[in-house]
Amino acid sequence: MRTGISFVLVLGFVVFGFYTSGAEQLTLKFESIGFSQQIAATLIKPDGEGPFPGVVVMHDCSGLGRSSSGGPLRWAEELVKQGYVVLVPDSFTPRGFPDGVCTLPGHESSAASGYVRAGDAYGGLLALRKLPNVDGKRIGIMGASHGGWTALAAMCAPVDGRDPLFGAKSNGFAAAVALYPSCAPRYGAWSTVRQNKTFGPVVSHSGVYKPIAPVLILIGEKDDWTPAEDCRQMVEESRNAGFPINIITYPGAHHAFDSAFPVRHNPLRTNASSPTGKGATTGGDYIAWTDAKRQVASFFVRHLKQ
Repeated sequence: MRTGISFVLVLGFVVFGFYTSGAEQLTLKFESIGFSQQIAATLIKPDGEGPFPGVVVMHDCSGLGRSSSGGPLRWAEELVKQGYVVLVPDSFTPRGFPDGVCTLPGHESSAASGYVRAGDAYGGLLALRKLPNVDGKRIGIMGASHGGWTALAAMCAPVDGRDPLFGAKSNGFAAAVALYPSCAPRYGAWSTVRQNKTFGPVVSHSGVYKPIAPVLILIGEKDDWTPAEDCRQMVEESRNAGFPINIITYPGAHHAFDSAFPVRHNPLRTNASSPTGKGATTGGDYIAWTDAKRQVASFFVRHLKQ
């Protein structure tokens, strides 16, 4: 087995890390588009010369530190085995949230919101396109929960030229998967109203979510953190307007179904969907997780490989 340390300067950003006889894993640094923040990311590529399609995987609210759910790297492992170069940016550490934002009020973590992190995703897209072993026309984005919010924000067509990602989105991601995202935030022309303005169930919605490329949402029927019904309504309006978006809802599954963790309720989690603004249930569901792997593989083959 080959092992070692590599330090390489690649087209304006620094790459350093270790490699083995299988997948190669490196750390890559780049600038967030529109927000001028230096972002470190884990880059993992399959064995071989490529060029490979790529996927930018955006982490959830637990981040990539000691409190991480581990979800981003579990999905990265799946995708690398399928022949994708995977980039996993760390949005939280450089912004002062190394242990995540799951229990922080929204106003305290707005510096790392899904809208801001969409700039990280596009910085990652640009970085991948500079790599000689990546096919820059075949790069998707994937994220769960807070990362799903990020993915939907990254795929949302800009409303006007003031959007900091207006230019980037004109040549953006080729496809997106959002696992249990919040569909209540404003996404371009799509907006909702909550029962208590800033928290509580969604009571009305307006407009249309307009993705720039195909989007797949996977979500649990019993999700009390990012309710499936909000996404069902958003997808229905979008599909009726002719946009390429689909949703799969897993019966009996909760938030974070793509794990082996037991189902439990945490009263400390910040939850805008709760009538009190606090408390959410998370936990794995083997059937949903198994099917999600198949759905993600099929979706990305269709939009990034064919």
